Amino acid sequence: MEHRNGLRERKKNATWELLRNTAIDLFEERGYDNVSVAQVAAAAEVSKATVFNYFPAKEDLVIGGMKHHVGDDARVVRERAKGQTPHAALREHFLRLLEAGAPQTGLSGNPMYLRIQQLLMSSPTLLMTTMGYRRHSSVLLSEVLIEEGHEDLTARLVASQLMHTKNILAEVNVHHILEGRTVEELRPGAITAAEHAFGLLEHGIGDLMRRETEPQPTDVAFGPEGCRVEYAVDDPETREPSALREATDEMLRSLASPDGPLREARDKMLKSITERGKD
Repeated sequence: MEHRNGLRERKKNATWELLRNTAIDLFEERGYDNVSVAQVAAAAEVSKATVFNYFPAKEDLVIGGMKHHVGDDARVVRERAKGQTPHAALREHFLRLLEAGAPQTGLSGNPMYLRIQQLLMSSPTLLMTTMGYRRHSSVLLSEVLIEEGHEDLTARLVASQLMHTKNILAEVNVHHILEGRTVEELRPGAITAAEHAFGLLEHGIGDLMRRETEPQPTDVAFGPEGCRVEYAVDDPETREPSALREATDEMLRSLASPDGPLREARDKMLKSITERGKD
């Protein structure tokens, strides 16, 4: 949320901060999935409608800021200089963000940012939503490349590789920050890691990691199809519940379509998993 001057805007900003801080406190205390929006509203002494006026969805109380950045990479690539490749443009952009200690790189010591990262790691629901934002970023990037005349498959593969590279770099940085290391201590290594990662995209994997030793013995517990030898498709103990299978299929269909009902599929899948755990 953009903070502006003026009494009215200051009041809005104060309310936004109150709601967000109250929600984070409750989520940390009880767990994200165990706290309702109504409970957040009650703790902040406002109406439930007021909460939704500032945060359209419950997850926005934690990771709403991510929505404002889903199109960043697509914009950077769309506006890149003539003769510059997508990975070169995103490498420069990522390195600039590292120097600035931007949260998108994971290299941030901001206390609230770190609290949010801890919540993400403890909530499958928030992780699923985060995955949805990341996939949306990849779709937007691939659309830019397709608009430039590149083949659909190639554009999607390149976009996916670029997004996964950035996400892995950020996750590594967050992990080190949560271990207690400082931004200043980590920045040189984070820059080196980013240059290495984007270098792999530029030059390709090639002969990297070619095996130079004898392979490990074949695991006789698995057949040529990759299934365990004793696995039986019709075994009731190994058969996936139909509800979970249907929810998973719906999730896959949603992931295959940029405009698919990702949130609805996610909720159904999580509900099925929860019910399965109660059986």
